[in-house]
Amino acid sequence: MKITCLKTNHIECPLGFAIEKPTFSWIVEDTPDKLQTAAQILVSHDSEFEQIVFDSGQVDGLVIDSLAYRPPISLKPRTRYYWKVRVWGETETAESDPTWFETAKMDEPWQAEWLTPDWDDNQIHPIFYRHFDLPARPAAARAYVCGLGLYQFELNGKKVGDEYFTPYCNAYDQWIQYQTFDITDQLVQGANAVSVMLGNGWYKGRYGANGGSRDFYGDRFALICEIHVTLESGDEMIAVSDSSWQAQPSPVIDSDIFDGEIYDARIEKAIQPSDRSSNVRSIDIDMTRLEARRSIPVCINEEIKPVAVIHTPAGETVLDMGQIITGWVRFRTQAQAGTRIHLQFGELLQEGNFFRDNLRTARAEYTYIADGAEAIVEPYFTFYGFRYVKISGWDGPLNLDDFTGCIVYSRIDTIGEIETSNEKVNQLFKNALWGQKGNFLDIPTDCPQRDERLGWTGDAQIFAGTACFNMDVDAFFSKYMYDLAKEQAKLGGIVPYIVPMSNLNRGGSSAWGDAATVVPWVVYECYGDLDILEQQFESMRAWVDYIQEVDEASGGRRLWTEGFHFGDWLALDGRDPVSPRRGGTPEDFIASAFYCYSARLVARAAAVLGKKEQADAYGRLSAEVKAAIQKEYFTATGRLAIPTQTGYLLALFMDLVSEAHLERIKKDFILRLTEDNLHLRTGFVGTPYLCRVLSNIGANDLAYKLLLNEDYPSWLYAVNLGATTIWERWNSLNPDGSISSTSMNSLNHYAYGSIVEWMYRDMCGLNPSAGEDDVAGFRHARIAPKPDKSLQWARARYRSAAGFYESGWRIDEAGRLTIEITIPFNAAARVVLPNAQLSETSINDQRLREGEQIGDNVELTLGAGCYTISYHFLEEDTPVELEAPSPGST
Repeated sequence: MKITCLKTNHIECPLGFAIEKPTFSWIVEDTPDKLQTAAQILVSHDSEFEQIVFDSGQVDGLVIDSLAYRPPISLKPRTRYYWKVRVWGETETAESDPTWFETAKMDEPWQAEWLTPDWDDNQIHPIFYRHFDLPARPAAARAYVCGLGLYQFELNGKKVGDEYFTPYCNAYDQWIQYQTFDITDQLVQGANAVSVMLGNGWYKGRYGANGGSRDFYGDRFALICEIHVTLESGDEMIAVSDSSWQAQPSPVIDSDIFDGEIYDARIEKAIQPSDRSSNVRSIDIDMTRLEARRSIPVCINEEIKPVAVIHTPAGETVLDMGQIITGWVRFRTQAQAGTRIHLQFGELLQEGNFFRDNLRTARAEYTYIADGAEAIVEPYFTFYGFRYVKISGWDGPLNLDDFTGCIVYSRIDTIGEIETSNEKVNQLFKNALWGQKGNFLDIPTDCPQRDERLGWTGDAQIFAGTACFNMDVDAFFSKYMYDLAKEQAKLGGIVPYIVPMSNLNRGGSSAWGDAATVVPWVVYECYGDLDILEQQFESMRAWVDYIQEVDEASGGRRLWTEGFHFGDWLALDGRDPVSPRRGGTPEDFIASAFYCYSARLVARAAAVLGKKEQADAYGRLSAEVKAAIQKEYFTATGRLAIPTQTGYLLALFMDLVSEAHLERIKKDFILRLTEDNLHLRTGFVGTPYLCRVLSNIGANDLAYKLLLNEDYPSWLYAVNLGATTIWERWNSLNPDGSISSTSMNSLNHYAYGSIVEWMYRDMCGLNPSAGEDDVAGFRHARIAPKPDKSLQWARARYRSAAGFYESGWRIDEAGRLTIEITIPFNAAARVVLPNAQLSETSINDQRLREGEQIGDNVELTLGAGCYTISYHFLEEDTPVELEAPSPGST
């Protein structure tokens, strides 16, 4: 037995994060035991656990849950706490290695002040610096720093930490994050130099909707820095940003999220007083807006090498990275002084030439002006979405080994993987994962390359389920939703279209605004922690209350028929020549469906949180909306008045259909698909539910048909055209590889990657068993694979909050289905065997005697272990064989 994946508030060793109530989680693995019989949590001020702060004692295994345990301790500012866990199974016990978390300043007043350079030109990028002496070696040292727009923090000429784009992207007018750095190992006895280089970033560079605007949150660079040092002698020293600091122009001549960066290496980066140095002055920035960080570190998480140098018909020199990524290219050069090396970034080639028109007004370039010395070069304050890099001005022969692709995204673990017998489906899965990495750079953006890169709430809502399976996004979404609630409060309960709002302070669209309810619920359902529901409950309520206010103002019919809505964005059935992008499903039906659905989610969240009155109230509201929808949009005989694919999908997925008419609606939906030549027509709203609904209404074969279609429109159409990420449009490229349009056409737009949630939940059958009376976070699971003979095999592996699950199946030539399942320690699963028959004479294992024949399926409950189940698929009266778990495996 061993204990792994220890996290505090879903982050490994969080330093200086906003932690008011610590929540511990861990995973137990490598044990033959099935259940936790007891556990113990220890919290201490030291790693040797001699200064114990809290000891739970050995308590019953049901009391301490590895998904989320909150020790009853009060936290102090700027303090490191160590903790570990002991677990007892039926036959084994284990103790984890110690881990830790460290608090930020919390409510402690700042001694530092905000500084800005004392010069008039607000476009000159500064380096702030100062020197200080330490009379003895440091025993511990922390720096609490924030720089606006973006900053790089250095000590004694070396970068501190491995993060980029601090202090990150959020609603700066509402709150400003500061970061905490452990600088103990970078300080020395004697003279030390601290410097902070600033760039424009989201705060003061060009950013926002419709091409963005400059200086939206602020028009001056600013810095606050407070360094606390404890010497080996026991003495303490504090160095703060004040009038003793100086500033000088940076080698970064210009920087911008959309446009790129210019770096002049001839400008010395030395941090010594010179004729280029200037004084600093204080600047009035509301100190109450400073809050401890919530953003997960953004880092270079992967590196790749270019696969080719292309000399295009137009005479260009272009690097092919082989994969669309988000980040930049790092290169080595020893160009002559004054040489201007110019890099331009794009997603595709056209007619064999470099192409970037779909980036619209974003220049997306990098210029390096050499000083003659050998250098390893990369940008500081910008990123690009790209596969191809056009290089101009290169000095000497170009060597691929001199270039490295730096893949940059928030440091979140990949926890899910899927593989099938179809390589094109495997590529589709990879494309969705790459799309998530490329767009989860501090906020969930729509795209990483053009003049947008915004936190569209609709995209986040659509993709949240897939995101939670692919990667551990609990803390990532917690920060985004915290920002959403702050922006929502400014609009009186209306959820913005984008978060942070930047220059687009509007909102209120169905499906987009419903991110306020859907995302927290999906995160809770997958990870089983109440933190996200507690943090967001008032935001969830406020959104539904806003919809109800609109409803009441328009007659109180329990329908949502007013306001602007994006509709089924980019669906293929739009007939309105004015707004074809909104699809053919009426916006009032979409809005009313989400009205019902979001009210139901608020009711479920309230029930989980023990808020019975609110659970009842929102449950009644949801029921009233459902009844109104049935009256308005269904005939007396059950015909849906919205006969679009998305209309049927919302009706079925969101439980809007009366029981009496359910079978008719299922048949009508299948007829609709048949009339559409068994091809999808859905947009952003309908696509996430398409295959999920089909697999759960007895049309699993049609779900696979849509998955495996290769002609337009389909998921594999893009794969066949060489896509390495998910496209914004079903036809971003024409069949000949030419781009279909340039006005709104991203090749890295994860929304349609939501098909991957179906792959996990239905194709492979992994579902968190989260209901009003059940347990979230995969402590209990529902494993219900839905195979189809169009694939030979499929399997998923998922590191849930409870531990590693596996679910896979294969069908042999004789039609025999073999299902392989792994359930982690201290977990259980209700397993549904599709198209199986339970025969008393065929039982060869005790577990199967506990199974139930429910319709065409056999259902049974299994505990931790590895299982192989096999039977003849799609044949009646076939005995089911259940092999015993592999010895010693869990």
